[in-house]
Amino acid sequence: MDLREALRSTAAIRAFTDRPVSDETIAAILDDARFAPSGGNRQPWRIAVLKDRAVRRSLADAMQPVWDDYMVATAAGQTPFTAVPPAGYTPPTDRPPHAPNPLLTNIESIPVVLAVAADLSRIALMDKDLDRPAVAGGASIYPFCWSILLAAREHDLGGVITTFATRVEPITGPLLGLPADHVLAAVIFLGHPERRPTKLKRSPVVTTVDRFDGPPLSYD
Repeated sequence: MDLREALRSTAAIRAFTDRPVSDETIAAILDDARFAPSGGNRQPWRIAVLKDRAVRRSLADAMQPVWDDYMVATAAGQTPFTAVPPAGYTPPTDRPPHAPNPLLTNIESIPVVLAVAADLSRIALMDKDLDRPAVAGGASIYPFCWSILLAAREHDLGGVITTFATRVEPITGPLLGLPADHVLAAVIFLGHPERRPTKLKRSPVVTTVDRFDGPPLSYD
């Protein structure tokens, strides 16, 4: 596939056919994705391919309350779990209602479920000492996650990156045998798409010159 087409058409896929995906295909995808960039080329990632139905169900059960909270905030017009809550925001105290999520409901039958861990001892967390949540370390792990989705296109697969399991890592980490000094960066679902979108909607990138309050970049 043309690179530009792949970049513009790799959507988040959340519904899959029951067509299986072989271990050979999974290995080929990860073998291509490993060429993703990472700080110092330290490649701090580890993958667990989740096959056991009971493990999958326990993972989904741990993720469900996070999804419920996410949907409550979204329904209220808020950005869920933002580090910068809006003025006057009061988190709900009541248990939110169950919000259906096909990925979690059908997790046992999804062709591929990957857990992605990141080794913190191999990541230069440049902003760890600032007075705000650290985010820069993601540059050494999420390009790899995205490369998994791009590599999956070569095999006519689609997928989605989720981070709900990360929010409940005290539960999901032991469930998955997360090694010491590692964090659970993502859970990725892959399979043959029931439907592949042909047009994606994205906003233009806000681009200015020299400073973030500088003049807009002109390219006429």
